[in-house]
Amino acid sequence: MMADISQIHEVVQGRYGAIAAGMQSSCCGSDDGDCGCGDGKKVQLYDEELLAELPVDVTGLSLGCGDPVTIAALNPGEVVLDLGSGGGIDCFLAAKQVGPTGHVIGVDMTTEMLDRASRNKAQMGVENVEFRRGQIEALPVDDGSVDVIMSNCVINLSPDKDAVFAEAFRVLKPGGRVAVSDIVTEGEFSEELRADTERWAECVTGAIDVDLYTGLMRAAGFVNIAVADKVAAGEIVPQQEGMPRVYSARITANKPS
Repeated sequence: MMADISQIHEVVQGRYGAIAAGMQSSCCGSDDGDCGCGDGKKVQLYDEELLAELPVDVTGLSLGCGDPVTIAALNPGEVVLDLGSGGGIDCFLAAKQVGPTGHVIGVDMTTEMLDRASRNKAQMGVENVEFRRGQIEALPVDDGSVDVIMSNCVINLSPDKDAVFAEAFRVLKPGGRVAVSDIVTEGEFSEELRADTERWAECVTGAIDVDLYTGLMRAAGFVNIAVADKVAAGEIVPQQEGMPRVYSARITANKPS
């Protein structure tokens, strides 16, 4: 039986708090923006030019499975929301693209990550980024106030994905768009594996079948949903007997105008 919502939040928060404090390593993320998941291969997630101006303290806490900033095709002046912003790498990349007339909001539930992101912001002198504490199932963001929502390997960690997509739909402006990199599956995990909270916090057993994922988005009201799989991170978990295929996907959608 799957663990309850509060238990999953607690385990995920504990894991990422430890990573932010340097007490635990993560499968994805390194000091050069690579991913070392699955079979141990390291794959570049971001274009090197994007990372060129970021300090090592920022790129060293890259925990994603793709590059949602490039997928989002951001424009100057846009308001961007990052779900599960971590140390802030995607927020800072987005801030460069939306420029001084734009604004970026990062939401994260982990105090240690928010502290790390705030230190990174101060070090870089970035003014058009702010970080807010909150859960992505209950966003501390006003209705219809955001042009673009992005997220990098975070929605799979949520135990209530229906609420995540409902909240994303609520805060987007009409015509707004979603651009995420996330972990999805082909097939389902067993009840026993779903109950393994440690594997859940490692971005494995919280992942759901891609058709269910897009179905939840559609039920929340999103249109023009598109999925492209086998992005840079490739196969996140080697296929094992009794487990579904687990992989990284680019997922985009729109809120109707």
